[in-house]
Amino acid sequence: MGEEDYYSYIRKFFKRWAPVYDITDVFISGVRDKVVEFTNARKGSKILDVCAGTGKQTFAFAKRGHEVVGIDLSEAMLRVARQKNEYENARFAAADATKVPIEDNHFDVSCVSFALHDMPLTIRAKVLKEMVRVTRSRGKVLIVDYGLPDNKLGRYLIYQVVRSYETKYYAEFIKSELEDLLKGLHIEINGQAKIMLGTVRILRGINSKRSPKV
Repeated sequence: MGEEDYYSYIRKFFKRWAPVYDITDVFISGVRDKVVEFTNARKGSKILDVCAGTGKQTFAFAKRGHEVVGIDLSEAMLRVARQKNEYENARFAAADATKVPIEDNHFDVSCVSFALHDMPLTIRAKVLKEMVRVTRSRGKVLIVDYGLPDNKLGRYLIYQVVRSYETKYYAEFIKSELEDLLKGLHIEINGQAKIMLGTVRILRGINSKRSPKV
């Protein structure tokens, strides 16, 4: 499947899910605050929430006093986010995360949660590269996504359950070496956590790419 087919597929997929997405998100609602705590950003930090969807992670950052911009490819998902937005320090924009319309080194933190598994590898790499570009040198890059339990039976069961409702890209993502991809993009992992019995993992990285001298 080419990249153009990917965009069409994702827009259609989330247009169907947008009206009920928050119902499914309730199962991971506790993760959102844990991500904010794990980020450990100073109050008032500028944060980019990539693939913000209906805004749950954006709002979790905003209620802690951060300045947050949530971007997403799906207008249907963003309509839900905007309707729910009660925060002056949170705003949303429709944008392709492979071409973020923001200048270099703008954010203190960039975060992508439960979205990389919806992308083929080529798109995934472009999104992470853009996150590095718009995050200041030594700023934080957060990746939150599916993991698998350590025990063999748990891994098999969780894999089969999640695969039954997620996009076609999940199977490749869960088997991929995400850490190697991050390293190649100058994201230096300095913290990680497994939660929800290992079914979710949070990776906190530092943008180790030096900003160009002016």
